[in-house]
Amino acid sequence: MGAMGFVPLILSKVANQYGFVQNLIKVQSSEHKCLRRGVKEVVKSIRRGNKGLCVIAGNISPIDVITHVPILCEESDIPYIYVHSKEDLATAGATKRPTCCVLVMTKPTKGELGKEEQEKLISEYNQVASDVTELASSFI
Repeated sequence: MGAMGFVPLILSKVANQYGFVQNLIKVQSSEHKCLRRGVKEVVKSIRRGNKGLCVIAGNISPIDVITHVPILCEESDIPYIYVHSKEDLATAGATKRPTCCVLVMTKPTKGELGKEEQEKLISEYNQVASDVTELASSFI
């Protein structure tokens, strides 16, 4: 089964988790600036050692644009999840341009967060990341 064969299977399982992921992306992008958008930025961040949750759109054509991203995530122990469309991902990330993938990081790109904000951010991230990891392990 090719890569596209798995995408509908994954998308059907993700439908229930998407609300949590979308909320996390909105909070990270608007309040904390902890989001990397696009394949180039995500790959660069992963290679530099940044940790987080990778969210990949399922309707990318050609699929070769993003096939290397899950492999990089697995090598770096970063959980990843597929969502239905790149338009939904762009809406959640507060941009007008459709986005192939985003990396939701636990630390902001510039500056520091207050202790209370950092704890809230990490608890939300850990909840979604554990749900994604549990969902991924159910496929194996």
